[in-house]
Amino acid sequence: MASTAEVASTSKPAAPLLSLDPERQQEFQAKVQRVRQTAAKKNETLTPGVIYLGHIPRGLEEPQLKEYFGQFGTVTRLRLSRSKKTGNSKGYGFVEFECDEVAKIVADTMNNYLFGERLLKCEFMPPEKVHENLFKGSEREFHKPSYPAVRRYNRPRSVKEKAKMMQRLLKKERQLRRRLAEKGIDYDFPGFAAQVPLKKKMPSNSDTSMDVSVDSELPTPECTPAILKRRKSQPEEADEKEIILRLPPSSKKIKATQKARTAKSQEKTAALEQPECQT
Repeated sequence: MASTAEVASTSKPAAPLLSLDPERQQEFQAKVQRVRQTAAKKNETLTPGVIYLGHIPRGLEEPQLKEYFGQFGTVTRLRLSRSKKTGNSKGYGFVEFECDEVAKIVADTMNNYLFGERLLKCEFMPPEKVHENLFKGSEREFHKPSYPAVRRYNRPRSVKEKAKMMQRLLKKERQLRRRLAEKGIDYDFPGFAAQVPLKKKMPSNSDTSMDVSVDSELPTPECTPAILKRRKSQPEEADEKEIILRLPPSSKKIKATQKARTAKSQEKTAALEQPECQT
């Protein structure tokens, strides 16, 4: 009997609450109804859902993506994959919705959607494939690196830093040549060693005292009469023998020389014939 009484008491609807002011009873009941509905909603546990986004157009960042996908439902977390060196977007990201049913609807609706001249790729990720550190650091506001890799590599360097970098490159080059020699590969290449400027040999004190250039900043020596007399007494250097190239004579010159020779021979024969005639 006791059990049936308990069942009967539980099956009866709860008695309505009464307001202290009878005139505001309806308003009071409406408030109670709203409070009961919010309590029922809080008791419901929603499982979040994560979708993968691919082929994201350039120019879309975290605020724009959150605003766009917020029209489907409540976006709890969002992560856009970025490069650590340059800070630019890699073109894919992950969005977490408050309800997994909403995430599935978004994945079916937005997959292969033409967005900014690109076809978006949306896939629903099962809970077992979502890593626990997937959204680690996503709540922080993103700031681009102050020294990206390109700017850091092309920054102006001092003479000491350039020398250190050149020594490191030469060391790697020597190791490469050693490995090639160990493997029996006969291959020669100029490499960085050919770009190293040769050190100029500094002249010694004795050389500078003997050979003084014209463009030197030293004062010119005084020309006294004693110096002039000493220079005149010194023997002058013998002039180098001149090399004369003789070209073969032309035909006109050959004929002239032949005529001169015949004339001389005729004169000699005439001179020899004259004494014979006198005898």
